[in-house]
Amino acid sequence: MATDRPRTVGELRQSGYRVESVKDEMRRNLVRKLQSGESLFPDILGYEETVVPQIQNAILSRHDMLFLGLRGQAKTRMLRQLVHLLDDAMPIIAGSEINDHPYHPVSSFARELVAAQGDSAPIAWVGRDQRYHEKLATPDVTIADLIGEIDMIKHAEGRYLSSETTMHYGLIPRTNRGIFCINELPDLAPKIQVGLFNVLEERDIQIRGYPVRLELDLCLVFSANPEDYTNRGRIVTPLKDRIGSVVRTHYPTTREIGIAISDQNAWLDRASGDASKPSIPLYVKEVVEEVARLARSSPHVNQQSGVSVRMSIANLENVVSNAERRALCNKETSIVPRVADLAYAVASSRGKLELTMTEEEGHEDKVIQRIIDEAVKNIFGLHFDVREFRPIVDFFEAGQTIETTDMLPSKTLLERAGKVPGLRKRAEEIAAKFSPDLTDADGRTAAAASAAEFILEGLHVHNKLNKSAKGGATAYRR
Repeated sequence: MATDRPRTVGELRQSGYRVESVKDEMRRNLVRKLQSGESLFPDILGYEETVVPQIQNAILSRHDMLFLGLRGQAKTRMLRQLVHLLDDAMPIIAGSEINDHPYHPVSSFARELVAAQGDSAPIAWVGRDQRYHEKLATPDVTIADLIGEIDMIKHAEGRYLSSETTMHYGLIPRTNRGIFCINELPDLAPKIQVGLFNVLEERDIQIRGYPVRLELDLCLVFSANPEDYTNRGRIVTPLKDRIGSVVRTHYPTTREIGIAISDQNAWLDRASGDASKPSIPLYVKEVVEEVARLARSSPHVNQQSGVSVRMSIANLENVVSNAERRALCNKETSIVPRVADLAYAVASSRGKLELTMTEEEGHEDKVIQRIIDEAVKNIFGLHFDVREFRPIVDFFEAGQTIETTDMLPSKTLLERAGKVPGLRKRAEEIAAKFSPDLTDADGRTAAAASAAEFILEGLHVHNKLNKSAKGGATAYRR
């Protein structure tokens, strides 16, 4: 904290510091951001026209908020970034456990200190990061965790049970003049939810039935999945009634936004050994994103559970990792993912899909593989007309076969593609279009090999070629 800040209540008054609630403070800082054109969530993509306006309106209305949406929709990430709407520092009575305002202290400790020392009472400054606290709702959360409890040690020292000085404050009082978040609100036991009524409406707390009244200044925010997501619990109706705004989140509305989110969050900036950092063809990114988009509409997947954006991120990382492994084993300098690497997206998709009750146990991998095949078909059809590859199909109809593996060196794969009339030339054209950043010989070879495999797999999923896999090798034939 800056050393020139006021250090006593008197100095703070002389500085012109005024009383302001935390919601007014958030509103003031949001108004400044809106007027300057500054983004509220600069690293959140796809919500600019849908979710962000809801949040802005709620803050301008000084509402408590509930972010409602399926898993992997950046709810917690946005809630944690609300702290940037707080001032960089806030004055409190020095030593206060509940961030007492120097002008209007609410705890007995702070009141007594100000009464005894007046304008000479010392103050401390609290940074914005210390004004945000978060609690994950679980069935074992108690009122003592959130609100507080009688400290029997203090009672044994001779203090009365009805005295505020015997209390041990919970997380909510300790977040006074800040933002308190409860994640997965429906998981909170109903009787604990009821304990939040006074905090939300009357802004006070009561502990163990004793009339300890603390007029708290809070912005309460929550996250939750839709109520019908599981049978774990519901948000009790009176609590919902006290929450000012319910903000609905959603998955990326376009493939392009989904790709941008994966690019932003996946760990892709890596290089190993002699290999340079990965160069991912656009069609590989599109297939990875299409897998998640298809899963979100698949009848085999429980749509009430949702398909997290984390699946696309993890899948892209695994696809790149297998390309990196291939480059390292073959001593190649370019890391370019291929369609064959999508097989390793199965591992990163497991557990991120909840199958419907009609699916048999153990069929998860088959469902994922079917979705991957459908994604390849959609993206191949997006860019190409299958009929333009008729000469390639004619080659296989003559009884020819091409074998490949996910660990086959790019040069070898491209040499095999060269035996098919028109395949290598078309692959090099596609590589130049989708991987223009690869200008060295090794990079062009790896990109062309990836494109050649994309063509073969695209013809297979469009039922123009047959594919058989045995012992890690894949054979394309008619």
